[in-house]
Amino acid sequence: MKNIARLAILGSTGSIGRQTLDVVRNQSDKFQVVALAAGSNVALLESQIKEFKPKYIHYANQKSTAINRTKFISLEEMACLPEADIIVLATPGMVGLKAAFQAVQAGKDIAIANKEPLVTTGGLLMKQAEKKGASILPVDSEHSAIWQCLAGEISEPAKIILTASGGPFRTFSSEQLENVTARDALKHPSWNMGKKVTVDSATLMNKGLEIIEAHWLFDMPIENIEVIIHPQSIIHSMVEFADGSVKAQLASPDMRLPIQYALSYPERLPNPSLPHIAWDTLKELTFERPDTVRFPCLRLAMSAGKTGGTMATVLCAADEVAVDLFIKGKIGFTDIPAIVETCLEKHKSVPAKSLEVILEIDQWARKLAQTTARKIND
Repeated sequence: MKNIARLAILGSTGSIGRQTLDVVRNQSDKFQVVALAAGSNVALLESQIKEFKPKYIHYANQKSTAINRTKFISLEEMACLPEADIIVLATPGMVGLKAAFQAVQAGKDIAIANKEPLVTTGGLLMKQAEKKGASILPVDSEHSAIWQCLAGEISEPAKIILTASGGPFRTFSSEQLENVTARDALKHPSWNMGKKVTVDSATLMNKGLEIIEAHWLFDMPIENIEVIIHPQSIIHSMVEFADGSVKAQLASPDMRLPIQYALSYPERLPNPSLPHIAWDTLKELTFERPDTVRFPCLRLAMSAGKTGGTMATVLCAADEVAVDLFIKGKIGFTDIPAIVETCLEKHKSVPAKSLEVILEIDQWARKLAQTTARKIND
């Protein structure tokens, strides 16, 4: 990288945002922060402002319009800043959907960690990005792994294989899953992530969303995307080719590596803060098939992806509501897939032709998910 890449980080106080800033901290001659957006964690944002000195900020749920004399702008404005070369989209759930569209309309490259803009829009975001010359740079470790495996290949892949740790309840029985608490679910065995994605990993919904995401990112039929449980989280995903050869990307489970790869692509930068695999202590790499009976969210996501249209919008909206209720202790762990399935069954998919259609369906699904949850508790 000859020039310094200027970053606008949307979701700077979340897990991905903090790890992105750690990459910047260790590559200060390569990256410059021009804008930071946060939710309600203003205290952490203030600390980030002092260290990285962005020109623009955004934060939610606050009346004041300035912190330390830094200019306050909307999330949508930040997404298409002329001063930003790369927009890091690390906002959770549907918050970043409008910002993602604003960024591609402005022709901005997006380092995307948020699944919902890709999953819910039925390919609309990818079409707009292609039209405007914007690049979608995957930050998820699985999609980054696929991206890296495909680099330099001239032949189309025959199959994509997404790996999953299996979460903290991989060996639990159906009866044990009924008694799982939010505190249990938030203890991921391999990764340090935000609450929503950690619970999604425990239900395997996260892997289902990644199937739909991979479908759009790599133009791969969902039927040709597999999931394999790999508890060690060393192989981050694989690509199989027509001759039966398989390429895998291996690394220690640390999100800073795929973040840095997305920001520095096509260059690979040395970073002494990133861990390396200790081959002499790595005892085994094991694999097993996912159980969609105990973890039906994976099955529901695959079905929604195959149906297409606005079905994936309902999937994401219902799941977001259900996970939030679970974290708050208002429903049980196994109620999450039950709520999602009810919403999917009651929805008749229509083409995701515009952002307005997607947002309308999203609101419908959220209301239905809340109603369904109340019925479960009655």
